[in-house]
Amino acid sequence: MADHILVLYGSYRSDRAGIRLAHYTTRNLCARGFEAELIDAKAIGLPMLDRMYKEYPSGQAPAAMETLAGKIRQADGFVFVTGEYNWGMQPGLKNLTDHFLEEWFWRPAGIVSYSAGRIGGARASLMWHGTLSEMGMVVISSTVTVGTITRTLSTEGQPIGEGGKALETSFVRFADDLAWWTEAARLQRERKQPPY
Repeated sequence: MADHILVLYGSYRSDRAGIRLAHYTTRNLCARGFEAELIDAKAIGLPMLDRMYKEYPSGQAPAAMETLAGKIRQADGFVFVTGEYNWGMQPGLKNLTDHFLEEWFWRPAGIVSYSAGRIGGARASLMWHGTLSEMGMVVISSTVTVGTITRTLSTEGQPIGEGGKALETSFVRFADDLAWWTEAARLQRERKQPPY
């Protein structure tokens, strides 16, 4: 049975270049044998965080939040596709993530970042690493950074130019790393209950 990976993306902008990378990531994980599903924060439309999922009485959370909580609990791992906004995190993705906590525990997470400039979202990636660790995920050491995203992926999410070649090379190691940690975490959860 294939490991189930949620690919989470959080831009709310009208011209979302990063959706190219989210589709690329989802498609390429599927091609490598994962069961990958794209979770688009804008499409889900959770409100700005007022109450976390766990703060609602059982059965009273908004339907979209309830559905997403179930998907997170059932996932074997996560990939966060994040842009960099003013050297920081993408607020839409952070808002979606913060609605949940225990649902994320004991699974690996990978970070794929991008920007319009040459840095490739590396500063946002660094911030996400600490945040995801605090939220109970094991963050894999391999990352993917995509600079000048519109010259790296076509509007259909296909690699183009030198940036596209570099992306395809880095994605192989990233996916191998994610697969190793996803299998390790799944086998450990089957062998022994998490301590909390």
